[in-house]
Amino acid sequence: MRIYRGLEEFRKLDNAVVTTGTFDGVHIGHRKILRRLTEVAQKNQGESVLLTFFPHPRMVLQPDSDLRLINTIEEKIKLLEKEGIDHLIIHPFTKDFSRNTSLEFVRDILVNQVGTRRLVIGYDHHFGRNREGSFEHLREFGPLYGFEVEEISVEEVDEVNVSSTKIRRALEGGQVEVAANYLGHRFELSGRVVHGHKVGRELGFPTANIDITNRYKLIPGNGIYAVKVEYKDDLYDGMLNIGHRPTLSSVIDVATIEVNIFDFDQDIYGEELTIHFVKRVRDEKKFDGRDALIEEMKKDENKVKLILK
Repeated sequence: MRIYRGLEEFRKLDNAVVTTGTFDGVHIGHRKILRRLTEVAQKNQGESVLLTFFPHPRMVLQPDSDLRLINTIEEKIKLLEKEGIDHLIIHPFTKDFSRNTSLEFVRDILVNQVGTRRLVIGYDHHFGRNREGSFEHLREFGPLYGFEVEEISVEEVDEVNVSSTKIRRALEGGQVEVAANYLGHRFELSGRVVHGHKVGRELGFPTANIDITNRYKLIPGNGIYAVKVEYKDDLYDGMLNIGHRPTLSSVIDVATIEVNIFDFDQDIYGEELTIHFVKRVRDEKKFDGRDALIEEMKKDENKVKLILK
């Protein structure tokens, strides 16, 4: 898969088979579209192209929405590489770009810059200024500009019944298993290990405190989770906490992400970890002192080990 960080890097193709959209999460619905995209490209001796955008349009047009994304752009690329696409264009989304009418988007970008001969889109896809463009517009534009358009049917969409919005809501509620079913894989979170308050070590559960460098990345709801921890291509079992540690509120006054990696004793400060979420064990709650907290953490550990076993 060749990657282009903007349309200006892309050289127009003779027979481009194209889809376009944000594809946040690259979930099972998205993969239906991508599978069809590659099928049509192979059948017609064309080259498959995905035109996507970053930042997410809502982050530009609705900056107060505080939208958090399922994937960082690096995670999205990694997932899309598995789908057999020939070309991935990640075009910067700006307010100026958003002013393209549906006609300008089709004529100037899809046809004149990309070379679209066939277009595969999801059901109820909209594009162009104020999302004015629709499948009906594409059917009108096709004969004028020399391309065919295919829409993934409503039946196929309803069959998977998934959307990026549904996945975000599930993750915000801590429902990582639901999110995994929609995604077709476990939700991931990557970050660098930083120094914390060392409170976990004092409690008998040493933790790696994780700093998430991508501020637009969605963080699941507070609580205790059973997780797999990826470090240098190896996977370890672990117990992760997201939240304020209310029992220790006098010590920790900001939300933290910290993971206790089982059977692990390495110095990993400054290193990158990837967390694969398996299941939430319980909500965050306040206990009557450290002894009660330690007792509960021992129970949590046993539950997590059973889940991961």
